[in-house]
Amino acid sequence: MSKKIVLIEDNKAVRENIVEILELAEYEVHASINGKKGVDLVQKENPDLIICDIMMPELDGYGVLHMLSKNPKTSSIPFIFLTAKADRTDFRKGMEMGADDYITKPFDDIELLNAVEVRLKKNELLKTEFTSNADGVNDFLNQARVNGKVDLTKGDRETQSVKKKQMVYTHGHRPAYLYFVVSGKVKSFRMNDDGKELIISIHKEGDFLGYTALLEETSYADNAEAMEDSEVMLIPKADFYALLNSDAQLAKRFIKLLSHNLVEREEALLNLAYNSLRKRVATGLLHVYDKFKKNPTDKPKLEIPREDLAQVVGTATESLIRTLSDFKAEKLIEVSEGKITVLDENKLKNLLN
Repeated sequence: MSKKIVLIEDNKAVRENIVEILELAEYEVHASINGKKGVDLVQKENPDLIICDIMMPELDGYGVLHMLSKNPKTSSIPFIFLTAKADRTDFRKGMEMGADDYITKPFDDIELLNAVEVRLKKNELLKTEFTSNADGVNDFLNQARVNGKVDLTKGDRETQSVKKKQMVYTHGHRPAYLYFVVSGKVKSFRMNDDGKELIISIHKEGDFLGYTALLEETSYADNAEAMEDSEVMLIPKADFYALLNSDAQLAKRFIKLLSHNLVEREEALLNLAYNSLRKRVATGLLHVYDKFKKNPTDKPKLEIPREDLAQVVGTATESLIRTLSDFKAEKLIEVSEGKITVLDENKLKNLLN
């Protein structure tokens, strides 16, 4: 099926020329003579791409983009501005409003078709769902390089084996990589002035870590240590910045991919701040339990040091052990040879209400 394009252009000669070029390239084209009719046409046709002139009567291109961006059904459609003005101020204004590209008249056939092809390919990339594992991340990075024309520094990203208790990165160091957990588990933690640890998060297969320092361009504010023998992928920061800076839509897709656990971390902080010890232990236990699951029906035996679990909960080890004993007496969990098995996940969740 051919891709559908809506063209909004008030100049008849230019409009007919563009329609001819695009139809020869086997695109389905619907054209409008002004901005107001163009908005209606976009809403009616739901195209794969919009090409819109800026200087038009009744409603200019900026107005068209503004109106379409407010509608959830049309806000994500790729938008290319078309104008005879080459002023940099116009370019900046259009891009800041959310335009995806900008073509200045006069242009040749190849320039127009290349711009259209790039935008459509990027849109397909953004619609693609990638699995949260090493293959999925590599697929996204490789497609971003090919379809999005992001000039990544390396085609094959390095992986590194990390032994249990080995540090992945440490507080105060400048980041050189974005890390992705291929297998195993890695904890992020901070130390207070008394030297006590607080585990911020446990990262399992499919999780990114170390991106906060890269985004803020600062040194690491936390530490990352392998909880078991693990393998991590090292994505050079040049690749990371290339994805963020090359294209706004690609950047949004990448940030969505790497930060799927942000809500989880916010909930953990609220739990530490406001919940009772019993609720905090239940929350921490369920959090770790979920991280150790291989699949939704799995019932893993948690082999985690009580000190680490206490750091997840944010309490003393002795307080944690007393609460775990209460849970055991209530038959919520079973403890055997130091390993914890959750017997009734639903009852533990009910403690949070």
